[in-house]
Amino acid sequence: MQVLGKRKLLIDKGENILLLQLALDRLTKKECVQLINETYNYIDLIEIGTSVIKEYGMSIIREVRELYPDKMIVADMKTCDAGGYEAEQAFKAGADITTVMAFSSNATIMDAKKIAQQYNRRLMVDLLEVSTGERIKELAELGVELVCLHVGIDKQQASKFNSELFSLVNHLNFDVSVAGGIHLESLSEIVLRKPNIVIVGSAITGNSNPQEITKKMKQIMKNEC
Repeated sequence: MQVLGKRKLLIDKGENILLLQLALDRLTKKECVQLINETYNYIDLIEIGTSVIKEYGMSIIREVRELYPDKMIVADMKTCDAGGYEAEQAFKAGADITTVMAFSSNATIMDAKKIAQQYNRRLMVDLLEVSTGERIKELAELGVELVCLHVGIDKQQASKFNSELFSLVNHLNFDVSVAGGIHLESLSEIVLRKPNIVIVGSAITGNSNPQEITKKMKQIMKNEC
């Protein structure tokens, strides 16, 4: 495993690692810091959500990096174009991982991937609204290593994350993160499918006791591994 300081940057292929990522979206800067402080002992990655980046820009990534130097930071840029430029923005600000959309052009993904390699950081390709295996096989051919099976917030009213989504990435050599309406009751089923990263947002950020719910989730993840 490659390491930068105490932060884990890469998940070794085949290694039985399961990480918990806290997704911070539709929150103020003060709320973000408060939630990180409350859940710090149980989370592995801090995701600065797209809406938070749009509100505060790269400065929020820099501030979180300064406050939490030992935690991995994901900048959920949801890049659709200018892949190299936006990836470099995120990495210069202190992110360890940045995101690009799977429906972006191959050139966008490859440019972002090139910058990630230059900075010894990681690119996560978000599979939001990708529902067939054809595009995912193309991503594998491009050398993509980390993908996110994702049910978007607008669709979560109709359906939460369904473990059947794993069929899209079966037999492909990806590290896999999962996101989209994951909650305490659905976590065990998801963990059994052995993703590398479980991303949880509102189930933690909207809970009256974020510390306790995060502790319970982390315990489930440990027990099921």
